[in-house]
Amino acid sequence: MRCTHLRQYAALLPSSLRHVARSRRLDQTPFSADIVDLTHDGRGVARLPDGKAVFVAGALPGEQVMAMRTARSRHFDEATTLEVVSASPHRVIPRCPHFGVCGGCVLQHLDADQQILAKARVLRENFERIGHVTPQRWMEPIVDRAWNYRRKGRFSVKRVDKKDRTLVGFRERDPRFVADLRECHTVIEPIAAIIPLLSGLIDGLEARATIPQIEFIAGDPRPEFDGIALVFRHLQPLSDTDASALLAFGQAQRMAIFLQPGGVDSVHALWPAAPALSFRLEDWDVELGFRPLDFIQVNAGLNRTMIARTLELLDVQPEDRVLDLFCGLGNFTLPLARRVREVVGVEGEAGLVARAKENALRNGLANAQFHAADLTQDQRGAPWMRQGFDKLLLDPPRSGAIDVLRQLPLERFGRIVYVSCHPASLARDAGYLVNERGWTLSEAGVMDMFPQTAHVESIALFEKR
Repeated sequence: MRCTHLRQYAALLPSSLRHVARSRRLDQTPFSADIVDLTHDGRGVARLPDGKAVFVAGALPGEQVMAMRTARSRHFDEATTLEVVSASPHRVIPRCPHFGVCGGCVLQHLDADQQILAKARVLRENFERIGHVTPQRWMEPIVDRAWNYRRKGRFSVKRVDKKDRTLVGFRERDPRFVADLRECHTVIEPIAAIIPLLSGLIDGLEARATIPQIEFIAGDPRPEFDGIALVFRHLQPLSDTDASALLAFGQAQRMAIFLQPGGVDSVHALWPAAPALSFRLEDWDVELGFRPLDFIQVNAGLNRTMIARTLELLDVQPEDRVLDLFCGLGNFTLPLARRVREVVGVEGEAGLVARAKENALRNGLANAQFHAADLTQDQRGAPWMRQGFDKLLLDPPRSGAIDVLRQLPLERFGRIVYVSCHPASLARDAGYLVNERGWTLSEAGVMDMFPQTAHVESIALFEKR
């Protein structure tokens, strides 16, 4: 398949092409590139005649493209696709007209099955290169809906006087710029429906130049509103007129409106007076309450499947005591409490620990304890560290769990399940567990929490040798 004109792939071109470095020293002569691989951030990899790597936005493995350099460094160059000369059989037409400009997605031009395979390859290569480990078994990927899955996120807001309008959207691939979104196919449908309205809403405010972002988060519908909250960050006090406009918008859309004049602690409700945000995990008869800036898993459907798979891998038994580290609101802790004798959750953010305790009370789960602790620091004197446990669950941030793993009496656990949002830190920690502490990496696999993006979530089971 030969695509002979740039317009056919215009949607794939990053906005940086519009702002490409104007240095006269950068050779922008189009060149032919054979794409041999995909980077961790979704760009094609080619090799120049001298062996130097070049990362090509908009290109897929197996393709021949005409490209133009956008940046040069000592070890690699960067480029963008001008023309796809020979297309991959796995190339598809992106659903979104903003693809290639908006930074929210990087893989819409690759079919869904190949996206999963690409993420599995990233995980495998990280295990081999960083951890020097290989799972005994590869799990089937955990997947859910590929579109309209995102229930939490942040839109950037920027007033552009030259355009006489306000841009509302995700950051572009060049993060200096805000994508002028008119539609989005990864956010949940109610958020997608208001995207065309947000620019006009902000344009009508007196404070339109001092609102830098809008956060959204969705729980289950409530009688007074539809369970969705919008948080408007504002750098100057809002006038009564502006507050009334935001309130009217919330009422019309049945979305709770929160204002954030300062830090996280400044967030407060505008309408309704005290909106309750929560979501249910029906399979475990658990309801989790949260606040509008709290961390929750972005993909509700995949979250449910992930919890079920985690409990299955832990092989939880009624008499087990389980330690859940980096527990957040209790997303895993409270379902575990329905299945085991006792579970202890530990989390570094005090606010999340407070909400987790409230959630345990809300659900009548007296067998769930929660502690606030910085798991990057020495916790060997903490009371919870000295307790006996049968199973260990880890769900750390991108930095991983190496600090706490080095402190834990790992010989006391029968199984470890590790839920990861960053394959490199999982690989490093897996190498430590297997090569230094004598555990076996029994199973591992990817979870497609963020379809259409290059983000890799994964899960791994470690067992004693």
